[in-house]
Amino acid sequence: MEDSIIIQDFLNYLQFEKRFSPHTAKCYGVDLLQFGAFLTGHGDAGGPDVHGHDDGLGSHDSGIATAVATQPKVDIDQLLASADVNAIRSYMASLNEKQYSKATIARKLATLRSFYKFLVKRNRVSSNPVVGIRTPKQEKRLPRFLEYEQVKRLLETPPTDSWLGARDRAIMETLYSTGMRVSEIVALNLEDIDFLGEVVHIRGKGKKERICPISSSVLQIVQHYMEFRNKRAQLNGNFDGKVLFVNKHGKRLSTRSVRRKMDKYLKMAGLDPAISPHTLRHSFATHMLNRGADLRSVQELLGHQSLSTTQIYTHLTTGKIKEVYSAAHPRENEPPKSEN
Repeated sequence: MEDSIIIQDFLNYLQFEKRFSPHTAKCYGVDLLQFGAFLTGHGDAGGPDVHGHDDGLGSHDSGIATAVATQPKVDIDQLLASADVNAIRSYMASLNEKQYSKATIARKLATLRSFYKFLVKRNRVSSNPVVGIRTPKQEKRLPRFLEYEQVKRLLETPPTDSWLGARDRAIMETLYSTGMRVSEIVALNLEDIDFLGEVVHIRGKGKKERICPISSSVLQIVQHYMEFRNKRAQLNGNFDGKVLFVNKHGKRLSTRSVRRKMDKYLKMAGLDPAISPHTLRHSFATHMLNRGADLRSVQELLGHQSLSTTQIYTHLTTGKIKEVYSAAHPRENEPPKSEN
């Protein structure tokens, strides 16, 4: 990305003015490098995305960067600045031919839309070539959630007589009881937990902060883990004293580590291994609405900027209500009797 001045300027704008996380800015950068590689004639340097699982990171990053770097006679910034609507359409078509998912194509188009909007504001280009291009329609998929008994079975799986088991139980209990994202829970520091006020301070997307209640029973589980944690901290001089959830070396856990731990407990609990930590967030929201919480309150707890993002959970709760109604009124589902 250092080969492109305007890409780097855009990433600096995202991080320092829009306050995007470094990870999110990097994803934008990789998308732009991929488009740059396409403009140089290398097509899609990242390779196919048959299942729609590419996250803009990993081996794709180096491959795209190499493709761009091997074009010394081509001015990438000039190609990016001169790209017109036909170039954008051709790029979208190439992604579609390589079987990228609609969601991934939509994300890459959104990256280009934001990028060219930035260039227009900075007077680098006269118009945004993405304006007239529609985002591909995506299939509406309802978020998956666990039933109460499934959540209970999962949360009770980690053994709490060891410090790692106590930590994992505390992590999953906190995820479910607050609905926070995995990236938010690994970012927690000790000072973010208010045991007296029974709330947790969460730093969400765009560095926006919110306060979420946390039950006394979950706080007891967190406290149990902290007793183990504090004892280990006394024996380890390199222990990070401010971080709440640490790995065995006393350093901040990664989101990937949380996913690996949860995979292990899903297997132990006999639950679907396709379940992710984010499923606990979906379960939290769905169960809150099932218990009568209003949509605006759930929006605040989840840290959603738009209420429309939260409204998807109403489809899940409506389905649950219909199930309850059908169970209570079985005769409604009986076929009409034929007359003799």
